[in-house]
Amino acid sequence: MVAPAAMREAVAHLQASLGMSERRACRIVGADRKSVRYRSTRPDDAELRERLRALAAERRRFGYRRLHILLRRDGVLVNRKKTQRLYTEEGLTVRKRRSCRRAVGSRAAPPVLALPNQRWSLDFVHDQMASGRRFRVLNIVDDVTRECLAAVPDTSISGRRVVRELTELIRQRGKPGMIVSDNGTELTCNAVLAWCGEAGINWHYITPGKPMQNGYAESFNGRMRDKLLNETLFMSLDHARIAIAAWARDYNQERPHSSLGYETPAAFAAELNKQWPVPLRPSGSAPQAIASTAPMRNNTRPALIPAG
Repeated sequence: MVAPAAMREAVAHLQASLGMSERRACRIVGADRKSVRYRSTRPDDAELRERLRALAAERRRFGYRRLHILLRRDGVLVNRKKTQRLYTEEGLTVRKRRSCRRAVGSRAAPPVLALPNQRWSLDFVHDQMASGRRFRVLNIVDDVTRECLAAVPDTSISGRRVVRELTELIRQRGKPGMIVSDNGTELTCNAVLAWCGEAGINWHYITPGKPMQNGYAESFNGRMRDKLLNETLFMSLDHARIAIAAWARDYNQERPHSSLGYETPAAFAAELNKQWPVPLRPSGSAPQAIASTAPMRNNTRPALIPAG
């Protein structure tokens, strides 16, 4: 027994079961009589606990740090350590899922300018509806701002569909400096290769069997899987489209991102654009470069164009 609470319980047990005096029970247990008689004056924080439980029920996969930020957004001025204590006392700790084995070894990290639209990452994530019918989601992520640029769910997404989605995204945001993806058949088909040559897109394919070279998209897929797909029962494809679109908006505009200093991706991108607006970006003083988790292969050869 080390904690004062455990000692108080032991003293109370000896007094109740054996009829000992407080002085003798404290001597046996080795407790200080002052600590045994102490009664906490700490407030119960009922309203704060209720708000914390409500936020944890709404954001089931959020830890105490992100819940603390949401509380401060609501105007609740509370110390982070107190939020952590109440979070633990209320039993809101997020259950950790079993993680996959990670590759060991050093990876080269070529720098990327800390500006939006410098590099996009593409990847697919799979799920199924209540009827058992499977569908997939094409996720497009900005590696610098961590924004979800597009999350396209459908039962079948071909290479032509990928080209259409990228063309529409480029029309809205402009051409990226680079696109990174794995070697899936939808991303290495003739339609994508021809579009790369026509649009002048610098497309890099990661080394086969090295998914961490596409780490930003893989990380985003993991968050989508953990916080949306595993938590939602999709009744139809329309339901999936509505839920995924709402989650993507929340991810960009509301969810604090730890790698961005707990800012939202949209706010971080706006701050970057404010610091380095497109017409005022000097050629001699480039923005700060950040390291990438994905070593890029030297794909300087022109894109393959289908014969005929």
